[in-house]
This record gives sequence, C-alpha cells and structure tokens, in this order.
Amino acid sequence: MVETNLTGESGLNLGAYLVEAQAPRDYEPVTDRGRATKENILAAAEVVFGESSYDGASISEITRRAGVAQGTFYQYFPDKRAAFVELVHQLNHALRRTIARAIAEAPDRLTAERIGFTTFFEYVRHHRSLYRIIRESEFVDIDTYRWHYTVLSEGYIQGLKQAQADGEIRDEISPDTLAWILMGIAEAAGARWVLWEETTPPDSVVDELMAFIHSALAPPVAL
Repeated sequence: MVETNLTGESGLNLGAYLVEAQAPRDYEPVTDRGRATKENILAAAEVVFGESSYDGASISEITRRAGVAQGTFYQYFPDKRAAFVELVHQLNHALRRTIARAIAEAPDRLTAERIGFTTFFEYVRHHRSLYRIIRESEFVDIDTYRWHYTVLSEGYIQGLKQAQADGEIRDEISPDTLAWILMGIAEAAGARWVLWEETTPPDSVVDELMAFIHSALAPPVAL
C-alpha cells in the first residue's frame, strides 16, 4: 500500500484513491525495460479484451498487438486470466489516481463532485474498454470484480465523511450509501453518453446532474 497525504484546499483526504493495487507480483519486472515491456503488453491486452471479450481474446493476439513474442508474455504473466486481473487493477489504480489529482485543489466537496464526474467521463472516453472489462471481470474473477468497486467506494466514503464532518454536505445519509449512489449515477451517465454517443456528456447534462446532486447533498440553509 502506498501511503499518501494528498489533501485538497477543503481538507479532502485523497489517500484512499491511491491505494496500490494488490496485483500478483511473482512476475514483476526489475528493470526499466522489463517494466516498459509489461506495460506494453497490458496496453495491448486492454485493446484486445475490449474488442474481443475475455473468451474471444487470445494470448497470440495480445502479443501480436504488443509486438512481442508469445514467450515474452509468459515472462510476466502465467496465463491469460492473470493478465486480465492485473489489467483490472491497473485501470482501477489509474482511474483513482487521475481523479485524486483532478480534485486535489477543489475548494469544497460539491465542487469536487463536479470535477470528479467530468474527470471520470474523460477517463472513460480515453479508455472505452473499461466498462466491458469490468463487467466481464464478474465472470472471470468475482473477487477482482468486487475489489474494483469496493476500493473505488472506500476513497469516496472517506471524502464524504470528511465533508460531513466539515458541514459541507448533509449528514442524515450514511457516506457509504451516498458513495454507492453517486458511483451508480456516474457509471450510468458514462454508459449513456460516453459509450453510446461516443462523447462526454454535454455541459447542460453535467449541470443537471450537479443540480440534482447539490439538492441531495447540500446542507439545509439555516433560517
């Protein structure tokens, strides 16, 4: 686990977004060249799994896309499933790192929500295979599927707890419930626009999403 002390202007503790993926390390390269080769294989795997599904993907196609010999694949992964699982961990970590950096300077939680949502949409636009890969992980490795959403929620819950303690959002709803609701909204909106329309949601849609979230989260105004 990577220890972090990232804190935004509003005191948001972002450390949970950057928890290192607990991927298998038996095949971890020790040289820069080896790490670059492994990253290249994972990048190719992301494309192949996204295009062909897990069952339809082959190691030969992954290595062809990566421009390496099949034997090279086995220097880093024992089998296709291991590569798939590590890819999920890599995508998850990259998503959390991207969001953490984007919201680090947010002045308050509601602003952080808007930045976080738009950052998520942009990330998915550049990693369109993410949805298919995560959905397939439920059937390839259920523990990895649960891990993906659990780790995402942990960072969210931590930020929401802090915002409630600071009086930035209402505290009648548990941060655990809020986190999963907000994650569901983001994922559904991403599927509707980024996957189906192949674009990020229009500003008007983001405005409507944020108006809804603001009405749900903003603390009541004292009279």
